Amino acid sequence: MLSPESRPEKVSGDSVSRRGAVSEPIMHRAARIEDAFHEFRARRARKRGFLATVVPYTGYGAPTWVRILGRVVLAKDPRPGSRAERLHRRREESVRGWRSFVSVPLAGTTVTVEIEGERHTVTTDRGGVIDTVIPARLTPGRHTVRLTTADSTRVFEAPVFIIDPAATFGVISDVDDTVMVTALPRPLLAAWNTFVLDEHARVPTPGMSVLLERLASAHPGTPVVYLSTGAWNVAPTLTRFLSRNLFPAGPLLLTDWGPTHDRLFRSGREHKRTSLERLSEEFPGVKWLLIGDDGQHDEDLYGEFTVAHPEKVSAVAIRQLSSGEAVLAGGRSKAEKHSELSGTPWVYAPDGAGLSEQLTELGLL
Repeated sequence: MLSPESRPEKVSGDSVSRRGAVSEPIMHRAARIEDAFHEFRARRARKRGFLATVVPYTGYGAPTWVRILGRVVLAKDPRPGSRAERLHRRREESVRGWRSFVSVPLAGTTVTVEIEGERHTVTTDRGGVIDTVIPARLTPGRHTVRLTTADSTRVFEAPVFIIDPAATFGVISDVDDTVMVTALPRPLLAAWNTFVLDEHARVPTPGMSVLLERLASAHPGTPVVYLSTGAWNVAPTLTRFLSRNLFPAGPLLLTDWGPTHDRLFRSGREHKRTSLERLSEEFPGVKWLLIGDDGQHDEDLYGEFTVAHPEKVSAVAIRQLSSGEAVLAGGRSKAEKHSELSGTPWVYAPDGAGLSEQLTELGLL
């Protein structure tokens, strides 16, 4: 007789017999519908002559590895330098925000990444996003990696920032209502600002670009990371906004607003929480200045992080919304309460100038 340990497992008729396949997560119905819709749109776009196009994002890394970020969508492929390309770029930069969400992502597409002559092959996820870590040998500073697809002869260049292992200070900043006025506590106004306004009409938060630039100048080699619950679709728009308003360059860590394998809508809070943990693990010698606002969840998330990792945070700077916005957002928290819980300094002010004064008092500027 077989012992209990050696008996074969019984598998029900609607299950697969291979052990590896049994553990695969069941895809949420909304995710299956979304995938089918994207496949339908991709077939139509292919028939119209659209090709796989890489939208490169700014990556980051250390001397021995680099995190490559980007997205592959189906788009027209005008010849580089041609009049058609210039017209396409001008049109892209002047469209309403909602157009950023109608691009056709390409899942499961192979992309070749070239770093200092070495080539690596990566594959996009369900949303067409490239987010992968590749081994490399790079000196600290700014570099450029090359990305190509089999569809197109074009070479797409993505900037990457390699953080010096000796760096001890870094900045993680929220985007909406921190560096850019979005009015997220007021949903209708936020929707108007996000989906209807021309990107050139977006307004920077007063004094924040000066604050971040001063921080970057005071600490040479400082990594500046923009962490947001925004969708990857708007990364090109945000990158142009930051550049146009003289914010220091840095990687954007965004998310996919679509359904996941187990839930209808991706959690923005969880995206920020896991990103903070990841950055703290990737750069254990860096103490981060966390910048956000009191309109959404920044205070709670930063508070959790500072309590769990007080040695990883130099200070927390919170931009206060106007009185009316603050009421809609659920009120204000006090710096003293947070500072007592973690021992980490917290500062509050309605703009970059006020935060700058307090950070100067703390010796960070």
